[in-house]
Amino acid sequence: MPIHLFWGDDEAARNRAVEALIAAKLDPSWAAINLSRLDGSDADQAAAALAEARTPPLGSGSRVVLLQRSPFCNQCPAELAAQLEANLALISPDCHLLLVNSAKPDARLRTTKALQQLIKAGEAHEQSFALPAIWDGAGQVELVARTARELGLALEPAAAEALAEAIGNDSARLASELEKLSLYVNAAPQSQAAAPISSQAVEALVGGRSTSALAVGDALLAGRPADAIALVDALLEANEPALRMVASLCSQIRGWLWVALLEASGERDPAVIAKAAGIGNPKRIFVMRKQIRGKTPDQMLTLLGQLLEVEAALKRGREAGEAFRDGFLLGQHQGSSNG
Repeated sequence: MPIHLFWGDDEAARNRAVEALIAAKLDPSWAAINLSRLDGSDADQAAAALAEARTPPLGSGSRVVLLQRSPFCNQCPAELAAQLEANLALISPDCHLLLVNSAKPDARLRTTKALQQLIKAGEAHEQSFALPAIWDGAGQVELVARTARELGLALEPAAAEALAEAIGNDSARLASELEKLSLYVNAAPQSQAAAPISSQAVEALVGGRSTSALAVGDALLAGRPADAIALVDALLEANEPALRMVASLCSQIRGWLWVALLEASGERDPAVIAKAAGIGNPKRIFVMRKQIRGKTPDQMLTLLGQLLEVEAALKRGREAGEAFRDGFLLGQHQGSSNG
C-alpha cells in the first residue's frame, strides 16, 4: 500500500514532485480512469480519496489518488481520522495515495503517528519541501542548487549565489528563470553538450539583487534612507501592499531591538534570546547579531517611531510612496538633530 506524504511551503517543488510521481506510475492510456485529483479541504472529498485508494487500477499501470490540502496530518476531525485508520490496511497494492499539505504534519495527531509507523516500515514515503527563510542566505543558495538538480541543469557555484541574490526564496520564479537560462546558455549552434549556467548569464538575463521588506530594514539600520526609499518604490511597483511592508519592517526591527536589549542585559544563549524575542529559529540570532553590531537600542526605537509615522500617514489616506519618503527622510533628519 504505497502512501506518499508530501508537505512544505515550497509549492513549486511540491508540484514538480507530484507530477513526476504521476508520470512515473500512470499508464498515459489509462490516465483518465486511474488518476483522481481531490481537494482535502472538503471532508467528503477526503473520504472519497480513501475509498478510491482501495480500488485497483483498470488496465495497465497503477492508480494514483492525489489529495491536495490533505487534512489527515493537520487538524484532522475525529471522523476522518477513524476512516483513515480503518482504511490503511485496505489500500490496493497497485494504488498510490498522495497526501499533500503545505503545513508540517502535526506529530501529536494519531493519524500522523499511524503514518509514521508505515514510513518506518517502508510502506509509506515522506518528503518535505520547505522554503528557506528570507534571511537564510545559505539556505537560498541550496534551494537554487537543488532546483537545478531536479530540473537536470548544470550550474556553476557563482551562478547559484547570483540567483539566490536575485530571486531569494521565490521557488516558482526560480524554476522559470533556470529554464530560461538553460535555453540562453545553450543557444549557440556549436554547443555539443549542455553548458553549465554561469553567473554572467544570470547577470545578463535575470538581473541583480532581489528586493524585499527585509532589505528595506537593512538599509534603514545602515543609515541609508535613500536606498530604503528606492527599495520601497520597487516593492510598490511590484504591487506589494504598503501596510504589509510596514508590518514586516516593524517585526524585523522589534526582533533586532529584543536581541540588542537581551544581549545588553548579559544574555548570550541564542535559544533563550530566540524564545524571549518570539523568534522560531534560534539560528537566526547569529545573523541578527551581525546585523546589529555597533547599533544601539535607541537607533532601533527611532526606526520604530518612523514606521509608526508611516503607518499613521497610510491610514489617513496618504499616497504610499510619499508616506514612506516623508517617514524615512524626516525621521532620519529628526534623529540626527536629536543626536
